[in-house]
Amino acid sequence: MLTLSSKCGGITGQRLAPCPAQRARLPVQRQAPRLHSQHSPQQPADALNAITGRLQQAALNLGKALFAAGAAATLVLGAAAPPADAEAVLRFPVAKEKQLYEIQKTLVEAWSIVTETYVDQSYNGTEWDEELVAALTSVAQAPSVEEARTQIPAMLGKLGDPFTRWLPQKQYQDFRIGNDGALQGVGMLIASDPQSGRMVVLAPIKGSPADQAGIQPGDELLNVDGTSISGLDTDGVAAKLRGQEGSSVWIKVARRRTEIPGVAGLPAEGPAVEYKQFRLRRAQVELNPVFATTMMMDDHTYGYVRLTSFSQHSPDDMQHAISQLKRDGVEGFILDLRNNPGGLVNAALDIASLWLDGPASVFNVQDGESLESVGLTEASSAATDLPLVVLVNKNSASASEILAGALHDNHRAEVLGESTYGKGKIQSVFELADGSAVFVTVAKYKTPAGSEIDQIGVQPDRACSPLGSGEGARLSSSGIPVGPGASEMVIEELATDDCVLTAESLLEKRVEQLQVATLFRAPPLMASSRI
Repeated sequence: MLTLSSKCGGITGQRLAPCPAQRARLPVQRQAPRLHSQHSPQQPADALNAITGRLQQAALNLGKALFAAGAAATLVLGAAAPPADAEAVLRFPVAKEKQLYEIQKTLVEAWSIVTETYVDQSYNGTEWDEELVAALTSVAQAPSVEEARTQIPAMLGKLGDPFTRWLPQKQYQDFRIGNDGALQGVGMLIASDPQSGRMVVLAPIKGSPADQAGIQPGDELLNVDGTSISGLDTDGVAAKLRGQEGSSVWIKVARRRTEIPGVAGLPAEGPAVEYKQFRLRRAQVELNPVFATTMMMDDHTYGYVRLTSFSQHSPDDMQHAISQLKRDGVEGFILDLRNNPGGLVNAALDIASLWLDGPASVFNVQDGESLESVGLTEASSAATDLPLVVLVNKNSASASEILAGALHDNHRAEVLGESTYGKGKIQSVFELADGSAVFVTVAKYKTPAGSEIDQIGVQPDRACSPLGSGEGARLSSSGIPVGPGASEMVIEELATDDCVLTAESLLEKRVEQLQVATLFRAPPLMASSRI
């Protein structure tokens, strides 16, 4: 039998130091950490970071102990606030194959983190300790590694919370690319043509190695480093193109003069197909989640800003967009959060600070019956105080709802559109020792005014037709426009978008009200006197 102890020497080499006087215990804390308000939201919560590191190390130690065990193991768990001798003994078989051992270690690591941090300390009414034993037993008896691995999401699924989940290593890497707002690669957007099956370039990212080398929209990828990409899907090709910053990759493309998407009136001269090879040096490529443009209505100019996600770089990109539009002379802003699924809570806090003067509450964390305010704790000035309208729809979720609710409840903006998705839960991401990750719901949140978001959503002040609804709606109605003529096409769509038109009307009234108020506040003219 295996016992774990933080006393009597703990783990020594490949064996556990004996504890003759008492039964060993693995303490389990049953209280989730509290998120604290902070002025600089880019800095993560210290308490959460500390508990993450401690749990991951404890799980690693536990994994080492599992390897040292024989055919069976015993966990002795101390209760959180119990009588001194209260304990639960969990027994399970240890897998004989090394790959199954590794999965058991990952299971224990994920279970430990959920035990420490999950918002619902009843664990959805489950016998959470027994769920671990059942999962570990199933892994030990699994006929294959693939089947054993399914026990991790199966165990987490018992919580009844779709947002508390496990991501394998590859999926977690893809998630990090989206949230970091950057990747190491050549910088081009690719897709498989649904009709021909060819892997084509939608557009090179501006300033990227692909852009600088002359890669064009419509170029068909044929091989990477001399190896054909035939049979690979988009993810497979992307994996070949990504790599360490500074490394090189050769690609061969076919440039078909008649098949560049979005380009009309192609010249007839030149060969129908031209084959080209490029040597690209990989670099850090920034992914900009912000699209911004000016819009004219009557005699007024407004700034339209579309935010597609809350990544690490979103606040900087947003600040740049606001500054540029102010230089362009806009009189108000439309912030479009439609179809934005959310992202990093810290990014939402930073973006809120661009629109709100501090101090200001951005959202409330619910801890039992009490609410704790999180937001801008010190006096600060927003990047702009010009009138603002926010657009949302049923696909605006998570961090989008935090930002929309904050701007509404602080009387900074009017919200138009539909009721939002209704995801009022905050997840923390814990990277595990094997490179996978577990996402854990650590808190529930409400708007600054205390309005419920979870399963209800942020309610708009006014309703308007959803973006991209109706017959003939175009696929470019969300996301960042890419490719030749894409920006112009989006601007055309916005000119007939009911929500945008309504927002412009509201801004026009607000701008005129401010002009009148400024006129009345102006000092009276004084007659000059001559001596």
